[in-house]
Amino acid sequence: MLLGTLLSMAAPAMADPGDRIDGSPAVERLDLARLPAGKTRLWVRIDDNDVGQGYFVPVVVIKGAKPGPRFLLTAGIHGDELNGIGVIQQLVEDIDPATLSGTLIAVPGLNAPGLRNSTRAFTGGHNGGGDNLNRLIPRDIHAHGDEGNAAKRYAGRLWSRIIVGNANFAIDLHTQSRGGTYPAYVFVATPAARRIADLLRPDSVYIQTGIDGAVEDMLVANDIPAVTYELGGAEVFDGAMIERGLRGIRNVMVDRGMLPGRPDLRDPAPFLGNLVTNVDSPRGGWAQVRVKLNQFVKKGDVLAVVTDPFGRPVATLTAPLDARVAGLGTDPRTQPGDMVVRLLSWDASLPCLRTGCPPAPPKRDANGK
Repeated sequence: MLLGTLLSMAAPAMADPGDRIDGSPAVERLDLARLPAGKTRLWVRIDDNDVGQGYFVPVVVIKGAKPGPRFLLTAGIHGDELNGIGVIQQLVEDIDPATLSGTLIAVPGLNAPGLRNSTRAFTGGHNGGGDNLNRLIPRDIHAHGDEGNAAKRYAGRLWSRIIVGNANFAIDLHTQSRGGTYPAYVFVATPAARRIADLLRPDSVYIQTGIDGAVEDMLVANDIPAVTYELGGAEVFDGAMIERGLRGIRNVMVDRGMLPGRPDLRDPAPFLGNLVTNVDSPRGGWAQVRVKLNQFVKKGDVLAVVTDPFGRPVATLTAPLDARVAGLGTDPRTQPGDMVVRLLSWDASLPCLRTGCPPAPPKRDANGK
């Protein structure tokens, strides 16, 4: 039975309809059926914090004038990854409900305590420790988030109070975390997800098996096509990356019949890879990266040099295979074992997963030609 059908039989609880925060309704659970046509900005209370106050997550629902799919767009499950929030804020401002078919459910900030503390993790306690919420999302559609530590409860309630039953397809927006950066980079695990990725027109698409507990992969496990879209680096609103994300998301909405027009395919088709290789530093010191995002490298090419405090080289990092640069460390301070460069490549010997086997990417030289 499909997720949406099964969950439609459950009647969601709501907060007192008079509860408001800064003029917007505060509710216990998202219930699309109770919302009017047009744009509704509201707060969903997820749980209590350690001083007995509430964690509230902002949600914008845009119900179009015509019927259509439910599109769930989320950002900020890692609290230092902000470009996706900028994408959502701009998208909801731009969309006219009169021209929209279906419903957009946009969540610009899943991890309330992580965003408040500028941390990747759920840092809800006074001791500063925390867990990765994007490894704790339940697979079970009946999970309510009433068990486990604070992070597990919070993740379970994001699932049960906002996500479950409210999506026909989904995109979860990310960036690389503090100290690193990504190109426009999409993770996919199914043919339906691959369709979304191709319309997003990122620089690279990583075909992979998925990660247990991630928003994308728990939706996919329940037959909801979903992707994770990485957009640049942490702790900034990068205008170019935000515009790139907006362009791709509008393409997906046009393809799904939610918006009029044709997809904007000005960005080139993405590079496909199914193997990620992290090139880590064997020594601590100061990393001087010698390559750029999306650069093609050959086996043996120098990727970075790590120096001691006096600037003397202590390690030279080279490419272990022909690949494309898909991630970089941006903070030169490097501990032993830190990832300095991430490479993406195609390995024809790997299983094709649920995506099928697309043709292997063409051979390219170091300049990508």
